[in-house]
Amino acid sequence: MIHHSLQKLIYLFSALAVVFIVTFAFAQKEASVQNNEANTAVQSEQTYLAKLDVQPASNGLLASKPQTAVPENLIAELDQRIHAYPQDYEASLLKVFAYIEAGDLKTASILLNDLIRKSPEFKLAHLVKGDLLAMQVTSVQGVGQNDVLASFRKPELQTELKKLRDEVNIRLENYHQKITQQKIPRSLLLMSKSVKVAVLIDKSKNRLYVFQRQSDLLPPKLVKDFYVSTGKLRGNKFSKGDLKTPEGVYFVTRWIPDGRLPDKYGIGAFPVNYPNELDIRLGKTGYGIWLHGTTSDSYSRPPLDSEGCVVLPNIDLNSIKHLVTPGKTPMIIAESIEWVDYTSWSRLREDVLASLETWRRDWQSLDVDKYLDHYADNFWSRGHNIRSWRARKKVVSRSKKYQKIKLDDISLFAYPDSATQEDIVVARFHQSYQSNNYKSDMDKRLYLSKNKKGWKIIFEGK
Repeated sequence: MIHHSLQKLIYLFSALAVVFIVTFAFAQKEASVQNNEANTAVQSEQTYLAKLDVQPASNGLLASKPQTAVPENLIAELDQRIHAYPQDYEASLLKVFAYIEAGDLKTASILLNDLIRKSPEFKLAHLVKGDLLAMQVTSVQGVGQNDVLASFRKPELQTELKKLRDEVNIRLENYHQKITQQKIPRSLLLMSKSVKVAVLIDKSKNRLYVFQRQSDLLPPKLVKDFYVSTGKLRGNKFSKGDLKTPEGVYFVTRWIPDGRLPDKYGIGAFPVNYPNELDIRLGKTGYGIWLHGTTSDSYSRPPLDSEGCVVLPNIDLNSIKHLVTPGKTPMIIAESIEWVDYTSWSRLREDVLASLETWRRDWQSLDVDKYLDHYADNFWSRGHNIRSWRARKKVVSRSKKYQKIKLDDISLFAYPDSATQEDIVVARFHQSYQSNNYKSDMDKRLYLSKNKKGWKIIFEGK
């Protein structure tokens, strides 16, 4: 009911703002009104928003002829985003903000009307349009902070408006702190040929990044990034119902189309394997962590608004849906993504690959002690701890005359530091095994943790 009331409020806000302006104008002297119209606006860039690279007018107010104050490189960059992805409504909104900051309310209004026409359910766009109208005659102290909305006293409505303002701030903060092209996400050490893309979630920035595989030697390439909503409460998920989004290395398990889901999930959902093996080991509970869309009457949701899922606008989810492969695509969720330079990324990658190859070679050599030395004291597998694992492997090795082990389609994903406070890497690969009395082919997953002796296996499973 609250959301329905808010939607009506936002969609009708432009009309309410017009009423407010007319009422205000009648109360002013004609000369004063004409002066306001001549100046276009009386809003300073410091009080509305000050997070785009636009120079304020010399008198501290928005300039009456501001076109030269809008940096060409800023507009060019946003236009490039829109050209590459016409449904990038965030970039369209950022252009509106740029012109508002510069004082060119006419251009901002034209752009905003076009945005609302393309995405009528984008609540922020309607909110900003009301601000634009109000700016013609009075100052607006921030997004959605004007006398019209201030007259609505219901606490729940003011709470929802605050969520919209938070969304504006998150979007602007992300743009202002764009990651440079030279940086690489530490988590994506190696993507095999079968892993076309990887999805990364930065909870602190409410941002989803899509990285595409290039080759075994080159780091992955950033191809898309979007605003997302996460759990209502900050922090790493630990128990069922705690309203937090988990942090770790997860994998998409399937696609559920909208016809099989309530409207709250939008055009569909990609469930992930939370809780994974490490989560279960750490005693975490809960289930049903998905990447899903928004309701049909909403473009986006506030930054902290889900029960733990990651929520992406329907139009953006639809644009990446074809890239995601259930069973293959990783979804790595972190409080804050760690970005590193190429040298650091390459060094860590080669270190883990070398450890994996030594494990394979020692296993194949039939030297069971050298092979078992790759396992940590806190190792576990389904039905085994390190003691039972060693006993089993020593018994099995007695019957072996030779072993041939081949690993291919290798992927390596480093665990977010915030998730465990340990240096952990998840290795996924296809394993072909052949000996004098046994043969198998399987997909395998290892969790490796680094200690003073190097990388040790803490989990092994399919």
